[in-house]
Amino acid sequence: MAARLLNDYHRGTTSRRQLLRALGGAAIGAPLAASAFGQGRCRDGYRTQACPLTAELATAPIPPVFAPTGWKTVALDHITFQMPDYQKEAAFYIALMGWELRSDDGKQAVLDIGHWGSAIFKQAPGQRPATVSSLCWVIEPWNAKMVEAELRRRGLSPVRENDGKGFESFHVKDPVGWDLEIANGNGLAKARKTPASAKLAAPAPFEATGWKTVWLDHLSFGVPNYKQSASFYSNLLGWKETYDEGSQHELMIGEVGDAIIRGGNPNDPNFGKGGGAGRSARIDHISYGITPWDTDGVKAELEKRGLRARIDTSTRDDIHVAAFKSYHTTTPNGYDLQISYVTHENRLALANAVKPKAGGR
Repeated sequence: MAARLLNDYHRGTTSRRQLLRALGGAAIGAPLAASAFGQGRCRDGYRTQACPLTAELATAPIPPVFAPTGWKTVALDHITFQMPDYQKEAAFYIALMGWELRSDDGKQAVLDIGHWGSAIFKQAPGQRPATVSSLCWVIEPWNAKMVEAELRRRGLSPVRENDGKGFESFHVKDPVGWDLEIANGNGLAKARKTPASAKLAAPAPFEATGWKTVWLDHLSFGVPNYKQSASFYSNLLGWKETYDEGSQHELMIGEVGDAIIRGGNPNDPNFGKGGGAGRSARIDHISYGITPWDTDGVKAELEKRGLRARIDTSTRDDIHVAAFKSYHTTTPNGYDLQISYVTHENRLALANAVKPKAGGR
């Protein structure tokens, strides 16, 4: 009985209040399985089973990986996904999230994510589930020779990529070998200033929701050493730190969105001995803020289209009163898509919801 109720809770068909009432009064206040929330291990405090470190040790900074460049990230040029059926994925995002097709050459589709970002869906037979393979960010100030020199000064090996039409970029590897592209504003960021009008050959999977994707709520970036990666991105691309929880760090990507970098803590005496430092790097999900938002309405619209809506508040609060409100669902190519109520105006809703309280030290 309890197992079934917990499964219903994880699927979002049972609220926490209903779950606790069904399990009995003795369950009130008892922690639910951590896997139901997927947030930082130190969210509920330090010197706990999940987070045995002291607050001072868990949150202690590391030496910067290199000196700050002074650059600012001003736009997302594109996110690149690889998957076995890119047209089916494109049709899904167009109908569900309001994305618009800019081009389709038979091997990949380029979609506008509102006016603020682009996604490239590439055909990759056998690549399931869909994966994020690279990210391209627009920085300022841009001077190709100076950017290249600064990258080399920091021990990176930039690889130039220009299209001969004004777009300039460099590819580098981040601390875990991730393909990071740094560009000027003359690529897809510039193309988005004109309307997208291409037509997709694949049919719509269901009736359009009418939602608009208005914000990059967060990228969930799992890495072996989250402090090292956070230092890399903050010093290279000017991302701003919000809090260091002890197992993850949320960074603000200028006025573009946020990223949560999760992983092992190098200040942990056991770091590298059991799994923290051995994990592979991946963006396991991306959360997008949509409008209009109606907590029950969004869930109903997902289920109306045959999609599973998994509640994620990142806390133990009922979604109707939680500081952070979102649902997860799965795309046709198996990617974990998160849909939230977060916009630019309340961009730190998640950070404030899961930041450990002083009393939890």
